[in-house]
Amino acid sequence: MRRRRVALAVLAAVLLGAVLLGVGMGTVPISPGTTLRLIAWKLGLADGPVDASTAVILFELRIPRVALAILVGGSLACAGTLFQAMFRNPMADPAIIGVSSGAALGAIIAILAGGGLVLGGLAVPLAGFVGALAVAFLVYRLGRIGPTVQVGTLLLAGIAVAAVVSAVISLIMSYSGEQIRSIYFWLLGGLAGRGWDAVAASSPLVVLGLVLAWVETRDLNAVALGEERAAQLGVDVERFKRVALATGALLTAAAVSVAGVIGFVGLMTPHILRLVLGADHRRLLPAAALGGAAFMVLADLAARTVVAPEEIPVGALTAILGGPFFLYLLRRERKAAGERG
Repeated sequence: MRRRRVALAVLAAVLLGAVLLGVGMGTVPISPGTTLRLIAWKLGLADGPVDASTAVILFELRIPRVALAILVGGSLACAGTLFQAMFRNPMADPAIIGVSSGAALGAIIAILAGGGLVLGGLAVPLAGFVGALAVAFLVYRLGRIGPTVQVGTLLLAGIAVAAVVSAVISLIMSYSGEQIRSIYFWLLGGLAGRGWDAVAASSPLVVLGLVLAWVETRDLNAVALGEERAAQLGVDVERFKRVALATGALLTAAAVSVAGVIGFVGLMTPHILRLVLGADHRRLLPAAALGGAAFMVLADLAARTVVAPEEIPVGALTAILGGPFFLYLLRRERKAAGERG
């Protein structure tokens, strides 16, 4: 318990530091003191002269972007934690069942239909969310054999569906004309131009997904021991698979539908924290939420400052970091398999 509290306190401190850097660094630097003073003024707790331009930058650009990074990073990391437990594979990622591809397809269709101009600009996130859940449902139906769902079959179904959806996306992009640029940047993932509307659209879904994931922590620990052992401990394994799949899809869809396709956050964060905290999901899940949030805030900060005034798509940056990490995991798994053989 003490180790858990210390780890969560450290991660919370890292997240707080990342937030202060995220709202303070940029073309117009804003000191932590100025940030706190403006927040107090906004809440009516302080009076005094206020720089209007700095207030606009802070409250309309920086804070909503950092808040969205927290939501996206935390949800992707928790989704990765769920999928790694369900598949009992440290290389599982939210994209493993095609949810990210489904969200991308839904969003692209909305973009081509002019969805950015309706529903207050929320048509694209809503379409991405619907696409993600539709693909998750399809994968579940394909992976179901009789009354049970085999994890291996579910994994193969997800890979197959993701490949088909990616091919459809490529075909659509070939005929998208002038809109290919906006589609391309959405597929790379990023938080630029997202405001409070995106935060409001995604936050209820992320909170719901986190609550559902927390409720399943006991079953997550049991299933990590194997399906037969979990059943002996009283876990309804088939119900767990349905709930874990739906919850992971919900968290992934909530993130991808507002930020585009951002990979490897759900792969790296839970795996690294598992090495530090162990496999107890009562510790791992909240730690993954904090760690994923901090990682995404820092990644977005790097994306918009490394080559300023230009901006790197944050999805491309996480792929640069995550690709070598995935190859490291693959090499380690092959080495472990060779030693067991």
